[in-house]
Amino acid sequence: MTDATSQELNLTGKILIAMPGMGDTRFANSVVLLCDHSAKGAMGLIVNKPIDGMSLSDLMKQVSLDGTDETDAAGLYFGGPVEPGRGFMLHTPDYHSELSTLRVDGRFSMTATLDILEEIAAGEGPSSALMALGYSGWGPGQLENEIGQNGWLTAEPSQALVFGVGDGDVWPEAIRSLGIDPLSLSATAGHA
Repeated sequence: MTDATSQELNLTGKILIAMPGMGDTRFANSVVLLCDHSAKGAMGLIVNKPIDGMSLSDLMKQVSLDGTDETDAAGLYFGGPVEPGRGFMLHTPDYHSELSTLRVDGRFSMTATLDILEEIAAGEGPSSALMALGYSGWGPGQLENEIGQNGWLTAEPSQALVFGVGDGDVWPEAIRSLGIDPLSLSATAGHA
């Protein structure tokens, strides 16, 4: 792919849907919301891979904050393999921190500072959110190459898909949003 083509393609705010046969098992059946995409690379958060046995309340207790009934039930997600000890809150844009909120688009924002956890503990956080540890990152042209090699489908996300669908249903629902039956997808690439 040429530099001009990769500069024109901006997938910020879109979701990546892992194709069957994804070579990297960390991304198998994953749905990634892209928070930033430019000629410099891409950054996103996996939104459907909960970390077993951990909740948002568990994380809040580690930073000396009290959780709520909502945080007790809220999952903690594997956002990707880069910086796995760092937290990223993907949320609705009704919350904004002057310190570090990245407005992804009109539907999603991301904040990576402790102040959002403090606001959530005080009952003043966003209306919908999910916390991810680590993120998914790609260097210049890498994501475009993976898409060209049939590794990912791209689609428009909805807040309902990202925040309201059960974790095990996000991947098939994302596929269905494209008008495709998930059972009809093949793990092998082909070219006409």
